[in-house]
Amino acid sequence: MARKMSMLAPEWWDFTTLDSELLNEAAKLTPDDLLQLSRDGFKVVLYDTLEDFYLAEALEYITAWKRATPGNPVGVCGPIGPTEQLPLVARLVNELQVDLSNAYFWGMDEWFVDGKEMDATHPLSFEKADRDLCFNRMDKKFRIPDSNLNFPKADLTNYIKSWESGVRCAVMQGGQGDTKHWAFNDPVKREGKYKDAPPTLEEFKKLNARVVDLHPVTCMQNARTSGGGVVTNIPTQALTVGPVQTWKAEKVSIWQAGTHDNPFGQRLTAFMISKRIMDSSVPMSLLADHPNVQFNYFRGGLGVCETEMH
Repeated sequence: MARKMSMLAPEWWDFTTLDSELLNEAAKLTPDDLLQLSRDGFKVVLYDTLEDFYLAEALEYITAWKRATPGNPVGVCGPIGPTEQLPLVARLVNELQVDLSNAYFWGMDEWFVDGKEMDATHPLSFEKADRDLCFNRMDKKFRIPDSNLNFPKADLTNYIKSWESGVRCAVMQGGQGDTKHWAFNDPVKREGKYKDAPPTLEEFKKLNARVVDLHPVTCMQNARTSGGGVVTNIPTQALTVGPVQTWKAEKVSIWQAGTHDNPFGQRLTAFMISKRIMDSSVPMSLLADHPNVQFNYFRGGLGVCETEMH
């Protein structure tokens, strides 16, 4: 049977092309139901306060970096979205005097404009956000050497090599977008070999760090969260860490406070990962194949999937 056309962008794949029965089943889940979705390789954690949520997110950085030694360098791959944990990471490093001389960091993604990465001085730059909110706030005695910071550039050669250098990525941390992506691993366009079906798990897992075309919904979301709603100021392409790098990470940790994806989206991906329902129209669902995934939710941000007139 032919797949449904997207209700959001007919030229693209996305979650609206899935069977309605699956979507409706996910919408019924309560917060306590989400906890029951945990299984070997997939853990669901709920936090009752935002303070606890963002502190736990920040501590994930610290716990990973404290494992780093001269003979065992350890890194973290981190997002821009959420960002609230980043100043907390810097404060913890300074207060606990954590020596990061053997620690590493990978930025997840960056905007791609006119054939090159967005300049790190631009207000929308993800590298600028990481530096301003986190690394530049660390005492110089403790901070990560600049040579150990890896941000995606238009020429991705060095970025890809950094993942193959023997540095262990203890955790890849991220959020979830409206298109159910991690980083900018968006659903693909419905064209060419993917006109009738989206990429298989095997095809998607082969995708390296790369330049991607952004789903229109992703552009809308980033305009809402970062650009005051001015969609025309949001680039339509980005550089992103790929599934190849993601499957090198020992753990993938997704943090959802309810400010990015909506109540339904937060439920759908957990349901699909738990039940091992993998479909690249919902890129996050493919993490069901990763051996160590954790979804972290702020209970107050889970909302309900019911009609509420506003």
